[in-house]
Amino acid sequence: MATNQNDEFIREVDEEYRRDQLAKIWARYNGLIIAVVVLIVGGIGGWRYWEHVQETRAQAAAARYEAALKLSDENKTQEADAALEALAKEGDTGYSLLARFRVAAERGQQNAEQGAAAYDALANDSGIAPLWRDLARLRAAWLRLDTVDPAKIRQALEPMAAPSNAWRHSARELLGLSGLKAGDMDYAGRWFDQIAADRETPPALRQRLAVYTALVAGGPVQVTQ
Repeated sequence: MATNQNDEFIREVDEEYRRDQLAKIWARYNGLIIAVVVLIVGGIGGWRYWEHVQETRAQAAAARYEAALKLSDENKTQEADAALEALAKEGDTGYSLLARFRVAAERGQQNAEQGAAAYDALANDSGIAPLWRDLARLRAAWLRLDTVDPAKIRQALEPMAAPSNAWRHSARELLGLSGLKAGDMDYAGRWFDQIAADRETPPALRQRLAVYTALVAGGPVQVTQ
């Protein structure tokens, strides 16, 4: 019985000591504790407000992008281009990036070099993720395939033909085509072989590959007068 009373007494003393210590801590640091709590609550509120603002802006950008596409479908080309270019200048949403790619594509349909230059601007923008910068390089190369020395586009494309690159299939196809256009069948055949060996090559590309390999087998075309 005495032992139980002693244990209870010790617990009461321990609890009283803790309360006393907490009281002293509160008396000394209550201002700091309150400030920290305010900062935490304010930070949570600020983060939620920022999320709300970002979501609102993204929804507005999506609506503007869809409206621009609708204008394009209605053959209101000038209005669509103006809407897309305005959205493209606001580089803080995913739809702004989409608009920049769409503007480059539209320019490429009218003038290959102007479109390629627009893609160059995307490829050189360090604020864009590498995946999309590579896509811009690829699109610029497609537009220049018929107009520039093949060697000039290979430097940008060859790194993208690596097995780990998301755009390797298109990069290899373009590299092979650059070889065909230059009459360099060995170079073209090397890239077409990589396309054939890749198990993840898309079916549509495998169908085109049959034509490409036939062209390689036929050798360079001799132009006669």
